[in-house]
Amino acid sequence: MSNKPKVVFMPHANIQYSQLDPKRRGWVIENCYQPLFELVRDNDYKIAFEASGRTLEVMNDECPAVLALLRELVQAGRIEPIGSPFIHVMLTNIPPEVGIDTLKHGLEAWEQYTGVRPETGWNPECGWADWLPDAYKEAGFKSLVMDADSFMLSFPEIREATGLSYDVQGHSNKNHLFKIEEYIKDKPQFLRYLTNPSVAPNGLKMIFRSDCMANPMLWYLMGATEGMRDEPVSTKELKAMFEKWRPRVAETGSFIMPYAEDAEYIGSSAYFYVKQFNQARFFEPEPGSIQRFKELLDMAISLGYELSTPSEVIANAETIIENDLISNIENGSAWHGGTAKAWANTEYSLILDPVCRSIFDGITALRKVLGNTLELENAMKAVTSAYVSDSRWPPLPTTPGRFNVRETLDDLYAANNFLAQAMENGGIASKRAIYSAPLMSTQIRMVEKLLMEKSYFGE
Repeated sequence: MSNKPKVVFMPHANIQYSQLDPKRRGWVIENCYQPLFELVRDNDYKIAFEASGRTLEVMNDECPAVLALLRELVQAGRIEPIGSPFIHVMLTNIPPEVGIDTLKHGLEAWEQYTGVRPETGWNPECGWADWLPDAYKEAGFKSLVMDADSFMLSFPEIREATGLSYDVQGHSNKNHLFKIEEYIKDKPQFLRYLTNPSVAPNGLKMIFRSDCMANPMLWYLMGATEGMRDEPVSTKELKAMFEKWRPRVAETGSFIMPYAEDAEYIGSSAYFYVKQFNQARFFEPEPGSIQRFKELLDMAISLGYELSTPSEVIANAETIIENDLISNIENGSAWHGGTAKAWANTEYSLILDPVCRSIFDGITALRKVLGNTLELENAMKAVTSAYVSDSRWPPLPTTPGRFNVRETLDDLYAANNFLAQAMENGGIASKRAIYSAPLMSTQIRMVEKLLMEKSYFGE
């Protein structure tokens, strides 16, 4: 590695995205992930790439040539694989046992589909609770990509200076997080967390990403104004951003991680117009964003940065900060200045989560009697899939897609059926005091009727 400042780009992929119709998942793989991989293949680039296990599974089933290209680049060391839960769940809103189980399955999926087991993890939506570092370590991760903005907002002086606050219905303060950078720009005691790895008290290494850099890049990729700006974000603005961070890196550390955003924004509009403007526009083709992403990588290189990956910047760092301050991050916070609890307080979560919890409690109870049978393993996978965050998001006036909710309902039926099979095969079908699959099926039907009678955004 050279002495140049390092820069880490990490697009992350979730094929279970809210409002992404399952029939269009193959289109996203071929029009977003494939062009990204081709950029890496055809240029002297090195990036990180996160994908849920389910995303890899769908790639394998629907677009095996794209998965083959990813596997080739991972094995060549051009892409560092970043692990995450097998199902895109909001970890802080589900039982920790379910979270640890799906984290392990996510690692197994990467190894199955690419031959490489990731060492670095991604926490979907960066939802926070104090048990997460231990969960990632128990699952087998050595490091974790963290959200700098929620960490910075755990310092009272930064919270006060920015005027940002949390609310359980808070979707995002994304376009206001520049206030954090304005406050810390001349304060090395804060900047160093963005330019050096940290280590948690349990030994888990950490690096931090921030919207203060990612958000302007996202707007650049979209080429959007939509009444928010007179003109789209320009290359001049982004060049100035890279240039102002270069002396900060030199003074306080060795790298920055400016882009940890959705891979679906490279090649499509993904969720941009829903999230920013409550417009019923989902995953529209945005082929110009592919070239604009290339321009970001080329710009960083031309300004003296060296493309790197999370594991490399950790391995080559001269300083690793002992960081017990992560325990001050607010329980229930999330990235974009929003909250994980906002995911837990949509009407969909309030309806679905109690059913998921009842089924999980049934799995736990039956394991005490039957041990961990194949049927109970399958029930665990199904209820984990039912916990997928994108059948619960976003809050009104927008909604998830009807198909997102339908998939969760199907998972609940499947999990309940697996529990019934476990009891039948274990010779305890009559012991309904432990778990009653027939009664639970009536609850799922009630919830199904309630949810399917709703109107959904964009219909």
